[in-house]
Amino acid sequence: MVIVMKPQARKEDITGVEKLLKSMGFDVHISEGSERTIIGVIGDKRLLADTPLELLPGVDRMVHIVEPYKLAGRAFHPENTVIKIGNEEIGGNKVAVMAGPCAVESGEQLLNTARFLKSQGVGFLRGGAFKPRSSPYSFQGLEEDGLKILAEARDETGLLLVSEAVSERTLELAAKYVDVIQIGARNMQNFALLREAGRMKLPVVLKRGLSATIEEWLNAAEYIMNEGNYNIILCERGIRTFETYTRNTLDLSSIPSVKELSHLPVIADPSHGTGRWNLVAPMSRAAIAAGTDGLLVEVHPSPKEALSDGPQSLNFTSFARLMDDIRNIAGFLGRES
Repeated sequence: MVIVMKPQARKEDITGVEKLLKSMGFDVHISEGSERTIIGVIGDKRLLADTPLELLPGVDRMVHIVEPYKLAGRAFHPENTVIKIGNEEIGGNKVAVMAGPCAVESGEQLLNTARFLKSQGVGFLRGGAFKPRSSPYSFQGLEEDGLKILAEARDETGLLLVSEAVSERTLELAAKYVDVIQIGARNMQNFALLREAGRMKLPVVLKRGLSATIEEWLNAAEYIMNEGNYNIILCERGIRTFETYTRNTLDLSSIPSVKELSHLPVIADPSHGTGRWNLVAPMSRAAIAAGTDGLLVEVHPSPKEALSDGPQSLNFTSFARLMDDIRNIAGFLGRES
């Protein structure tokens, strides 16, 4: 349930409603919009049966939420959430770009990539230090050494860092080094990890699961938000279908769908969504047209030599062309890049 306050509601009116609800054992989440404040209420609504909240000063109306995701839904927070990370924003007018290799392989590989991305105007460097691979014999990442290399790249270039955590232990370790935690598709419903990410308070890129519905995806975000962390960036990375030509099927319809249902920013990962480097640019263009708040793109100095995901990684020349496309399409749509 949410309580919609009147536009002219005073601060003491909002505080009074908050204190009353907390005294009754409810969890209370306040969302301050440009025109009015909305108070999200989580708990057993039967306790309010004999409490006429509509009569309290400043209260406009009560709205019951039927969706299972309360905090992530637009009823709780009608305005778009804009997440500020350093000097970058995700969810505003700018198309954010997170780019870098699938895995941190060496200092030379990552620093060369970081310098190039910086020259292209990218704000976020992504790179995996812990790699949850389908085969136990595949490259598993450099772990903390990889995180240290990422930190060195940030020190030199100023790029913000995005890296994946695959367990509660690796989450705690990654939080010491990076600016944004990524939770991958295979861990979208790792509820213990989601709760811990909620307690960490770092921004989280939450990837859609391999076969997850939009409702399941938003409920995963709800686990994080219920612990107090509202800085969540949803990432459409393709879902598993009957098609085998591409690695996954990038569900572009999920971008406007989720933006209608939720206030959280949504980005697209055309690299995992297709598994083919030559499809990354056209799907990136389509994602921008669909309203994505950003792109997550895999870039490698020499994709043929990459230890993971080489076939879907762009080389420097291809990525430079993609950045030109992003600027042109964003500009045409009245957005920044």
